[in-house]
Amino acid sequence: MVSFMVFVFGLAVGSFLHSVAWRMEQEHTALRGRSYCASCKHTLSWQDLIPLVSFLILAGRCRYCKARISFEHPLSELAMGIVFLLVFWRIAPEDPRGVLSVLYAWAMAAFFMVIFFYDLRNYLIPDKILYPAILVSGIWYFASGAFSLHILASALGAAAFFFTIYALSKGKWMGFGDVKLAFLLGLFLGWPSILVALFSAFCLGAVAGLVLVVCKKKGLRSEVPFAPFLIAGTAIAFFFGPNIVSWYLGLFLV
Repeated sequence: MVSFMVFVFGLAVGSFLHSVAWRMEQEHTALRGRSYCASCKHTLSWQDLIPLVSFLILAGRCRYCKARISFEHPLSELAMGIVFLLVFWRIAPEDPRGVLSVLYAWAMAAFFMVIFFYDLRNYLIPDKILYPAILVSGIWYFASGAFSLHILASALGAAAFFFTIYALSKGKWMGFGDVKLAFLLGLFLGWPSILVALFSAFCLGAVAGLVLVVCKKKGLRSEVPFAPFLIAGTAIAFFFGPNIVSWYLGLFLV
């Protein structure tokens, strides 16, 4: 029952965050005003806003103008529901700080989701999301007593690596937003999980880029947003990082 409630809560948060990301793109106030259809501008009622359920009942179309609703809506809701549930299962049984640790991880997942979709559509990582995320992470580490020089070194090291790429390419290979995001990810994951995240991100980016070129969706010199791959790599490191590191080290210790 608790797991189901966590999943439903994640669905609701995912729906809200997708709305926040969209409103930021439209330069609307993120937390004010009623939701409305992007096609016909009709204000949506409560039965149009039930996470996942409304999309299924309406068969993916607006109730008023019958325009198609982007699959991003249900996918973002479902993704956040699953992430919230996995975070709960991952942390709750083993972390003595319990609820607070779960809430912190959920908060960071929420920040990452907005960054993911915003960068995917706009090729830009919004500072108004990035800076509060760094602040929340910093406050958490100091308040929980979990801060260490290893955490700071991970954040600075990841940022320095991306800054080097940014400087050498003069911003052509990597944007400065990625530098700041790398700092946040290092702060969130710590050492050595940040290495798993970065390696996974570059592997995923390379595979996705190759697929896009083969499918003629992108050219060899086309710009591709990298934040989604960094966040996907962070998810891999968060849930499987220690196991991956142990497996890798085992290859040399056998």
